[in-house]
Amino acid sequence: MAGGSLVLGFACCLSPGCASEPSEGYSFQSTYPAGVRTVSVPIFDNYSFDTGVEVELTDAIIKEIQRSTDLKVVQGGSAESQLKGVVTKSQLRRLSIQRGSGYVQEVAVTLTVDFDWKDTRTGKLLTSRRQFAASDSFVPVPGSGERIETGRHGAVQRLAHDIVAELREGW
Repeated sequence: MAGGSLVLGFACCLSPGCASEPSEGYSFQSTYPAGVRTVSVPIFDNYSFDTGVEVELTDAIIKEIQRSTDLKVVQGGSAESQLKGVVTKSQLRRLSIQRGSGYVQEVAVTLTVDFDWKDTRTGKLLTSRRQFAASDSFVPVPGSGERIETGRHGAVQRLAHDIVAELREGW
């Protein structure tokens, strides 16, 4: 029984993923562009009134790249590619209101960015997105008393994950 579990576990570790070319089916190759092994991520610009969100987002993106890709994050001109972006909007939106009191019960934080991922050797644009957004919510009512930073942190983490997922080759 232990031998069967070991074989099953080994097979799961080596299971293939989708190939970047649909006609190829499954593949063990990376889904990121071939030949791009390093990326630099300068601090995103910030056109919103939410100060500091650009630093938090850039840090989250770097950590997500390191955690979930085979790309190496490097500084400056030695990188084969560069991911640049700008936070264009940070919004709060009321999701629910308490009956009777009228207090806001749940609020969504939505962050919107524009970003470009470019091959620095050729100048080729690898990925470009506009008005790319992610949201998370928090509960500011007494009892839970979550602060706006809770919602912002959740939106930043979700946005970083989604941006890094967008760096994969089209499939």
